[in-house]
Amino acid sequence: MGSASFLSTIGKRLEGKVATVTGGASGIGEATAKLFSEHGAKVAILDVQDELGNSVSNALGGSSNCIYIHCDVTNEDDIQNAVDKTIATFGKLDIMLCNAGISDEMKPRILDNMKADFERVLSINVTGVFLCMKHAARVMVPTRSGCIISTASISSVVGAAASHAYCSSKHAVLGLTKNLAVELGQFGIRVNCLSPYAMVTPLAMKAVGLENEQLEQALGTVGNLKGVTLRVDDIAKAALFLASDDAKYISGHNLFIDGGFSVYNPGLGMFKYPEF
Repeated sequence: MGSASFLSTIGKRLEGKVATVTGGASGIGEATAKLFSEHGAKVAILDVQDELGNSVSNALGGSSNCIYIHCDVTNEDDIQNAVDKTIATFGKLDIMLCNAGISDEMKPRILDNMKADFERVLSINVTGVFLCMKHAARVMVPTRSGCIISTASISSVVGAAASHAYCSSKHAVLGLTKNLAVELGQFGIRVNCLSPYAMVTPLAMKAVGLENEQLEQALGTVGNLKGVTLRVDDIAKAALFLASDDAKYISGHNLFIDGGFSVYNPGLGMFKYPEF
């Protein structure tokens, strides 16, 4: 069954909704923007990659369905402008996906880590999420509705899976999610985050210095769930669920898309079957 006939069978889950996606020009953000659009949402892509952002916007139908807005998430004026422009173009804001993020070079020894590198990661991964949440709340509270989703990571609860800065930043995203779910719940606004296992994205390849196939093989070896490869489309589908009315009573939740990675300790060696 093709995607068009499938959608016509189940209906478009975001019909009539308006969404903003930070980091929407590539990776998880691009996949999610496309899926949201397929399900009927008007989408504003926020990014600093202008050529890629405009390309994605044009592929999704241009100004009638999707717009691209240059936005540095560490700049509050940029965030405020992007939210205001989205509302001026599409009339409202229902969904904010705080997805923009970076990593730094993996340096296992804290003595080798530089303050400037640490602060650069936190400025985008934490301050950027905070500002997106703040300005989403600014326009959602008066309407007493809305949905805020952030991209966290398995590093929101698991140590030693990423750098000190990245791990710290994703723990902070989870903390912001919990706090804001409590604050905004009284206005009917839901706040959740997604915590994926690592996958092949431009960010991941740059962070570990491996090409597509090499990284995919390495991740499959370390991951818990065998025979399945995590793709950016899988994260987009999880975001679609949380953004849709199917998740109307889910708030303050950290949704893991990790094949059980975060719940097992491979060092214990339990439940191992002989190779066959």
